[in-house]
Amino acid sequence: MDAIFYVVRTGCAWRRLPKDFAPWPTVYWYFTWWHDGGTVERLHDALRDRVRVADGRSVEPSVGLIDSQSVHTADTVPVSTRGFDAGKKVKGRKRFIVTDTLGLLLSVHVVAASIQDRDGAKRSLLWTRLDHPSIQKVWADQGFAERTFAWMTAHRRLARDYETDPARSETMIRWAMIGIMVRRITRGCPVKRRGPRRLRWTAP
Repeated sequence: MDAIFYVVRTGCAWRRLPKDFAPWPTVYWYFTWWHDGGTVERLHDALRDRVRVADGRSVEPSVGLIDSQSVHTADTVPVSTRGFDAGKKVKGRKRFIVTDTLGLLLSVHVVAASIQDRDGAKRSLLWTRLDHPSIQKVWADQGFAERTFAWMTAHRRLARDYETDPARSETMIRWAMIGIMVRRITRGCPVKRRGPRRLRWTAP
């Protein structure tokens, strides 16, 4: 996991992992295995629930925020999975995200940049509705989602899309958010409870 976080944070190629990590084929095998088996998504969602509870929120949100971001792709990305966003003058892919009001990720969908916002948002909204039926409304183009994009692109691997498969791009985004949430939890999130007592999360 440390090696995967290193790739996400620094943007280095798998083959360029420092020698003090496990061999890069082993690290990439785990990245692929945890992606294919849904482990990354389950880990991400469990951490999001914990952060929400630590902030005094219910586990399930009632409000979502949706936004999109177009990013350039590497030359190794298949032409069939990228396009041109004429509005933002970006040749690559487009990321659709739905977040809660804390900026935490509820769903992510990566498509070719040529996909119109009204079309690309439909799948993200459907996933959000199916996974979080408690959501009563979704706002568009809000600052909370923009903040999440800023968190994401602070990770050099996400400043440009390098993944051959859009689904792997979505997993890279989840790894970045996992790292953000782990740091938030270990720093100590205030837990709001009834009564005068206040607790903080501490690292295990």
